[in-house]
Amino acid sequence: MEPLLVLVVLPVLLGVAADLVFREPRKATFAAALATVVIVCAFAQLRGTDAPWTWFAALLVSPLSVAFAVATALFWYGHLQECARRRRRSH
Repeated sequence: MEPLLVLVVLPVLLGVAADLVFREPRKATFAAALATVVIVCAFAQLRGTDAPWTWFAALLVSPLSVAFAVATALFWYGHLQECARRRRRSH
């Protein structure tokens, strides 16, 4: 359950949060990607054994998490833009 939480759910939440904070796709995707890599590596270090390769394993797995975070930030940005366009057309 923890890998699913760290590799899928947490990056999606980071993507949403980054888009709500920055409101610009370039900054939001960069922040989401950076935060995701840091969180995945930190979680691997905290939950992993004392083996020296845990950070390397986290870096190898992190592109999946980064993809989820960036896709969520871009989707959320497009969704917010579409809602704003609908509101402008209706008034």
